[in-house]
Amino acid sequence: MLNTKNKERNMEALRVYREGLKTVPRLRHLFLELTLRCNERCLHCGSNCGDVTSEELTASQYAKFLAEVKGDMGTDGKMLCITGGEPLLRKDFFEIMGSAHDLGFRWGMTSNGTLITPEVAKDLKRVGMGTISISIDGLEGTHDAFRRTPGGWQKGMQGIENLLKEGGFKAVQITTVVTHKNIGELEELYKIFNDMDIDSWRVINIEPMGRAKQHPDYLLTDDEYRYMFEFIRNKRIAGEPVTYGCSHYLGMEYEREVRDWYFICTAGTYIASIMANGDITACLDIERRPEFIQGNILRDRFKDVWENKFQIFRRDLSDSNEKCKACPDVKYCHGDGYHCWDFDKNEPQLCFKDILF
Repeated sequence: MLNTKNKERNMEALRVYREGLKTVPRLRHLFLELTLRCNERCLHCGSNCGDVTSEELTASQYAKFLAEVKGDMGTDGKMLCITGGEPLLRKDFFEIMGSAHDLGFRWGMTSNGTLITPEVAKDLKRVGMGTISISIDGLEGTHDAFRRTPGGWQKGMQGIENLLKEGGFKAVQITTVVTHKNIGELEELYKIFNDMDIDSWRVINIEPMGRAKQHPDYLLTDDEYRYMFEFIRNKRIAGEPVTYGCSHYLGMEYEREVRDWYFICTAGTYIASIMANGDITACLDIERRPEFIQGNILRDRFKDVWENKFQIFRRDLSDSNEKCKACPDVKYCHGDGYHCWDFDKNEPQLCFKDILF
């Protein structure tokens, strides 16, 4: 375990840095939600993706937008994060990402892996994909039930193998959403993934958002949260590339123990997103409410929106909650992440105080 005084010193420096980001934001990750269509029906999906019909930008609209971003803001220090739905359902996927690659953007993506054949893996390398995270949410039966996709585990695992066989990517990662139904499978999953040549395993908890709200039996108990974080920390102590995601302030005991960085929510300061219909917002995991739409790339210049709007995200959530403001950890937590805040009740939907610390 790292020295607590060093952690406090680092968290204080991060707090000061975050204050600066509120007035001088630095775009680092630009998410492109290529589609809300998906060939799986995951019980936890925050965007309610699946067999849906929604507006989608065309390949030429993406090319024009990305050329505009490059001209206005450059590509250095920026990464495109491609997501959905399942991005590979777009028939023009390689046209879109080929344009991005030609413009000089670095990019990575999230996928369920089921559509990654050897030919698709080869094409992903051709158009410059650097990183990818594939979702595997338990052993075969558990995964397929959670994602309501018979055969999804086998296809996803084969997709990973196809990527590894192709090679040449900066990082191939597996992401596992931990639930009440699969937490007992973590050790067995570790053994399976350890025999594969993946670069890292990202272990995250199911969040009380999206479809997960309709399935409370999948949410973790307090003891299960503690077990999950101890599992991650023990693997990392042993030198294994296991990490927790970016979400949530975890208290001084677990901060920097289960991931390579300290908690900071960068929605609207490092992160912006373009929804499938062109709407501009911060993190795509945040509840989709009209007040969070900052513009649309079909009518607004992204640079102007980034520099002159987004103020709703450049504040502390804790300012609107008396209990949070009175908490001694608020200077590091700031009300936690935007994606897990209840904006009707003005309170966090998940707080690890009294669970971890």
